[in-house]
Amino acid sequence: MHSSRVFIYSAGLALAMATSSLGATAAQAADKISIMVGGYEKQIYLPAKLAEALGYFKDEDLDVELLNEPAGVDAENEMLSGAVQGVVGFYDHCIDLQGKGKFVESVVQFSQAPGEVELVSSKHPEIKSPADFKGKNLGVTGLGSSTNFLTQYLAVKNGLKLGEFTSVPVGAGQTFIAAIQQDAIQAGMTTEPTISRMLKTGEAKVLIDMRTMAGTKAVLGGTYPAASLYMDADWVNAHKEEVQKLANAFVKTLHFINTHSASEIADKMPSDFYVGDKEGYVKALENGKAMFTPDGVMPEDGPKTVLAVLSEFSKNVQGKTVDLSKTYTTEFVMKAK
Repeated sequence: MHSSRVFIYSAGLALAMATSSLGATAAQAADKISIMVGGYEKQIYLPAKLAEALGYFKDEDLDVELLNEPAGVDAENEMLSGAVQGVVGFYDHCIDLQGKGKFVESVVQFSQAPGEVELVSSKHPEIKSPADFKGKNLGVTGLGSSTNFLTQYLAVKNGLKLGEFTSVPVGAGQTFIAAIQQDAIQAGMTTEPTISRMLKTGEAKVLIDMRTMAGTKAVLGGTYPAASLYMDADWVNAHKEEVQKLANAFVKTLHFINTHSASEIADKMPSDFYVGDKEGYVKALENGKAMFTPDGVMPEDGPKTVLAVLSEFSKNVQGKTVDLSKTYTTEFVMKAK
């Protein structure tokens, strides 16, 4: 799958070594790494844009291109096709993909809680729990996305069958808000800053809150590692030096998040991420930044929780043996520390 990309990389490296006058330029070109982010304005994926803003990629002599893709499942497909080398998305894709025979691993674990909330439209007070999802249209970022996984889990856990509700791909941000306003969805799963925007206008209320560790454990039964940098395992093994540099940059970023205020972090982000409400953005980040790991290390009990959640509804993992040790690695983050 990635043999052509690896060949191109090797050829570039050989050319760099052979042509001394062009050596530096060619080496830099060979080092370019494209990472697809499942919506980089979402606070759950904040480490990607923050690492760039802090200059940590450049500090590692990396040429990193961050690409934006609102739904994590589409970002995953871009990586599988070889169009990008990594994805900033949810760890659960690593388990789901192994069920399909593809080996992908989280190399830096950003968070230990999903940072997601199930919002219910204020027009639908009859929805008091996921048991009331029957016959409803439920917003998710994309079909096959982590928001869809979690939505299916909540419904099945509360007695529904998968065909008794409809998952509607509405993305995040303005498209999600419009879907609620137009009653195209009656409830939906989303992240900050969309959550705060909808609560502020009163157009939606919180049904299930997975922004904190305590809330996540109550709903999902344990620590739920979510946002991560995940990559094709073969690519990781063939490019350990580059992966180590990425881990160095992201572990430094997580340390920055852990040692700075929400206001200081927000100041480093592009102003359009605030969506016209910096105060609301900072407050949401203040309430949610404890979801980030301090060091990029996978929480020990996390993978088992994610597998248990997916096993409730996913035909990709039901009845299959998943080797959790192959869905993540701590090799690079431990060296970065």
